[in-house]
Amino acid sequence: MLALVRAREPLVQAQTCRGGTMPLKPLAEKETDPNNGLIPGLPEDMSKICIALVHRRYFPAMGAVSRRWMSFIGSTEFSAVRKEVMKIEELVYVLAGEAGEKGSRWEVLGERKNRAIPPMPGLKKVGFGVVVLSGKLYVMAGYAAVHGKDCVSNEVYHYDARLNRWDTLAKLNFARRDFACTDVNGIIYVAGGFGSGGNNLSSVEAYDPQQNRWTLIESLRRPRWGCFATGLNNKLYIMGGRSSFTIGNSRFVDVYDPTRHIWEEIKRGCVMVTSHAVLGKRLYCIEWKDQRSLSVFNPWDSSWMKILVPLTGSSSTRFCLGTSGGKLLLFSQEEDGHTMTYDPDAAPGSEWGTSELKSVGLCLCSVTIEI
Repeated sequence: MLALVRAREPLVQAQTCRGGTMPLKPLAEKETDPNNGLIPGLPEDMSKICIALVHRRYFPAMGAVSRRWMSFIGSTEFSAVRKEVMKIEELVYVLAGEAGEKGSRWEVLGERKNRAIPPMPGLKKVGFGVVVLSGKLYVMAGYAAVHGKDCVSNEVYHYDARLNRWDTLAKLNFARRDFACTDVNGIIYVAGGFGSGGNNLSSVEAYDPQQNRWTLIESLRRPRWGCFATGLNNKLYIMGGRSSFTIGNSRFVDVYDPTRHIWEEIKRGCVMVTSHAVLGKRLYCIEWKDQRSLSVFNPWDSSWMKILVPLTGSSSTRFCLGTSGGKLLLFSQEEDGHTMTYDPDAAPGSEWGTSELKSVGLCLCSVTIEI
């Protein structure tokens, strides 16, 4: 993936985050008794394979069998077993704006009919962040109008795509909106944004899903808001948005190395990015001022290149980016627009195509989840 979702303004951003095959987890001694396993009478490793082979539509019901089944189906080990038996599936989820300013809802694309998932918990918010990690969709912070006043949140929820349910997680240390977020090596990061008093934030927090805990880490060099984040080469990149120390939109890129716990800076970045996605080991961006080309960032040498989007005539189509099956998705934000695809590995001249994937409403954000 991943994403930051704001009110419908020119600077609406979406953030979005796959792993290789993993060996099956070795059995602990207490798991060797087949009568105490996930499926009585079967060895534990065989039981896990049997559960992983079942079609995903049955996962919510299977999670109700027992706490052990629910825990296993919601675990990273379950994903590893699914990959081992070649049953892992990739689904595209979009946050679609509903007609009549009624808010937004998450939809699953690629099935016979787009399927809406249960509504997000809490108040209807904008300015929140979205990250996908280990088969779960994390929704963080943002703000809502309460009695005519903007209320900034520090609430965090995640949606388990296998169990089709939302859960409440530990709250952020600071309420924030319009901030950057992503994951790097299994840790979720949030950075900058506006605080509850409208103050500009430079604070950065890291979330460990295993501990369900947010920890404050080294702050940004300057307060920054309206920005986005991505994880590349085991580092955290913060781009775009504005800063207290720049006039207009910032071109500086803040880069955090989690192993050395230090921030560095790159002076060449994109500005006014309306959507972005990571495909392979490169970052693809759409800038507000130029919807007819993709800006592609290579972290190995910090270089940028442009790829023209094959639009005809004077079309002013705006796009929301996503990924699926090793291709970049460009969801049109026009009412009758279609979804374009870009395949960086295709033969020259055949990189561009179209997809049947399309949201019912305006696509505000797109993420890909492996189930």
